[in-house]
Amino acid sequence: MSAPARDADAVPLPWAGRADHHCFGCAPATANPRGLSLTFERTGDRLGTAFVLDHHYESYPGVVHGGILGLICDETMGNLVVLRLGVPALTTSMRMRYLGVVSVGHRYRCTAEATEGAGGLLTARAEVLDEHGTPVATATAHYQPHQHAVEA
Repeated sequence: MSAPARDADAVPLPWAGRADHHCFGCAPATANPRGLSLTFERTGDRLGTAFVLDHHYESYPGVVHGGILGLICDETMGNLVVLRLGVPALTTSMRMRYLGVVSVGHRYRCTAEATEGAGGLLTARAEVLDEHGTPVATATAHYQPHQHAVEA
């Protein structure tokens, strides 16, 4: 992956700096060299991440695998929920819609927003936009706060 460098504008996640933080989506490359090393920024009530994926993440030649896009959407939505609640939240369901081709080597941005739902669930929505602002994928998901998902 070729991702933007971590900088001072990145939102710190609650587990940043922990020795056991090896998340495929958001751990730094020093903790998980095979991961995506996503970093996140806040814009109002939304959370976003920019990314460029290389051939290690493709399905058809030159096309990013849809499962990787699902992972990026889940990371963005899930981290937004965690930052809002202050506790980990587990994904209980997620639905993806693929609207266009996501090409290897091109820059994209995933943004997410969340709303509180019934029964303690939170609902989130994400979209992946190309460099022109055109949606190429969307996701919706439900998250359940879980006090014991990450031990201190």
